[in-house]
Amino acid sequence: MLFNSYSFIFAFLPLTFFIYFYLNSKRLTVAAKGFLVFASLFFYSYWNIVYLPLILGSILFNFMVGSGLSKESKFSKKSVLIFGIVANVALLGYFKYSDFFITNFNLAMGLYPKGTSHVELLHLLLPLGISFFTFTQIAFLVDAYKGKVKEYDFLNYALFVTFFPHLLAGPIIHHADMMPQFASRWNMAIRYRNVAAGLFLFSIGLFKKVVIADTFATWANNGFDVATSLNLIEAWATSLSYTFQLYFDFSGYTEYGNRCEFDVKHQASCKL
Repeated sequence: MLFNSYSFIFAFLPLTFFIYFYLNSKRLTVAAKGFLVFASLFFYSYWNIVYLPLILGSILFNFMVGSGLSKESKFSKKSVLIFGIVANVALLGYFKYSDFFITNFNLAMGLYPKGTSHVELLHLLLPLGISFFTFTQIAFLVDAYKGKVKEYDFLNYALFVTFFPHLLAGPIIHHADMMPQFASRWNMAIRYRNVAAGLFLFSIGLFKKVVIADTFATWANNGFDVATSLNLIEAWATSLSYTFQLYFDFSGYTEYGNRCEFDVKHQASCKL
């Protein structure tokens, strides 16, 4: 499910919004957070449910490591932190670079493409958002190591990692920046200034993605995939189109995950 899809804009987002605030209005705070986790996991697995156990296992593993960093044990905190970071990077590297390393190994050993004993490629399908939820959790482990994490609650942690606005394309956030917003009573009721600011930011992101990035994508695809040869101007135009496509894609998705805080004086302060 993409942020610019009809199913997200007209079904998933409004349903999630109203159910979350309805539960909060009934003072079912834990149920509201649990629903957000469920909705976020549904959002993630909508593309391919096969990778749902992957993110759940990653969340459980990193929560346990983070909790371990807050307690005294026979292992030093630095050793626990290094173990957690290495495990996360290894998981990310397995899915992103396994075929790359296998291909280069075969080439270096002279086994590819004609060798009978070459190592077969794994052809792994890259899980959505694996880079973002991995680096988000690495940031959490570092914060836990530095003593910046004030509470260890599994439901809150699961919400921190899976919250759908930043799950697939970032931005990478810190636990101490995000979770106090869910604990604030001011944010547990529908505030029209919040809604207006959120819709404004969402509209900016949607415009960047659909109008700007997708237009540059068309030009880039025509240059890379359709044209058989390019002159100097066409080559530069194609390269710059691809550059701007990537920029506005990530910039637009960042607007979706933009963080807005509202103080008790109804003054808005929005930051990336």
